[in-house]
Amino acid sequence: MIVKCGVCSKEFNIPDERIPLDRKISFPCPSCKKGVIDINIRPAANKEPQQPDGPKKKAMSFEVERDLPTGEVLQKIILNRLTELPPMPQVMFKAREIMNDPTSSFRALADILEKDQAMATRVLRLSNSAYYGLAGKVTSVQHAAVLLGYKTVGEVVAMATSAKLLGDSLEGYKLDSGDLWKHSLAVAIASRLIAGRGHKELENDAFSAGLIHDAGKIVLNRYVLERSNAFEEFMSDDQKSFLDAEKDLLGFDHSEIAAEMCNIWKIPKSLVSAICFHHYPAQASDNVLASIVHVADALSLMSGIGAGVDGMLYRMDHRAQESLGLTEGDLRSVLDETVEAVDKITEQMK
Repeated sequence: MIVKCGVCSKEFNIPDERIPLDRKISFPCPSCKKGVIDINIRPAANKEPQQPDGPKKKAMSFEVERDLPTGEVLQKIILNRLTELPPMPQVMFKAREIMNDPTSSFRALADILEKDQAMATRVLRLSNSAYYGLAGKVTSVQHAAVLLGYKTVGEVVAMATSAKLLGDSLEGYKLDSGDLWKHSLAVAIASRLIAGRGHKELENDAFSAGLIHDAGKIVLNRYVLERSNAFEEFMSDDQKSFLDAEKDLLGFDHSEIAAEMCNIWKIPKSLVSAICFHHYPAQASDNVLASIVHVADALSLMSGIGAGVDGMLYRMDHRAQESLGLTEGDLRSVLDETVEAVDKITEQMK
């Protein structure tokens, strides 16, 4: 039997005689050491034996879809595995502490960022993007802090952090490498622009919530991939969205898992609530931030930026638009500005 790891996509040919019937076996992926390969084979009833010259065995996913857990059982499994979650880089929190200290200096901020060379490189590349109008002018992290100021450098650090966290491909969601980060960047920018139209005090929080609103996908990807056939069948009538499929086939969606991740990362509660309800802002107890991220997410999906398969049939709750006092002209303006900003920022990251 050919089995496949859902993390690194490495295939392994396991002799049939080593696979026990009527029993499930699991083992870590020998290649990446991260994926867990599960095999659950039961003999099919009333099935004719395959002839020696018959069709070759079909390559199988790393876990057969039949009998996979759902609902509370699956959620408990996922929550237990969140201990394996990649941490938010500590440099982001340390940088925020320094920026919130009125007695701190640009040099102190630079010292923290430069301890993580990969992060420092991303900060420099982003600082030199056409979006900030400093292309080719920023030569060091300290220089970036002086030219851009604390608030903007905090934004750049957040973008650099999320680029590392959200940069991998997600086969279950049909997202290539960098797509999730690009979409998240678009939602962050659109969220800040929307907040600027009547809720300026929420601009920074809106940007942060937008960046990590879909982080739950990096955890759910393996479980969606295991059930890929079921997801395709569920949406085959072109009437149900991928979000509907998550709810029906898993028992919850990626926004709920993202909220649990944020709790582990100790993200402020107001942001956690906005992320948890960004698909259902009407359920967020008048959390304005949830409505902002919801509208920004819908606009970003309309633009096609890193949409993936779950962007199909996505519906905006127009009550959220109305509650924010946004006109159709406002939405067009935000969409245009967002597309332009994402293009300028990501061009520097290529």
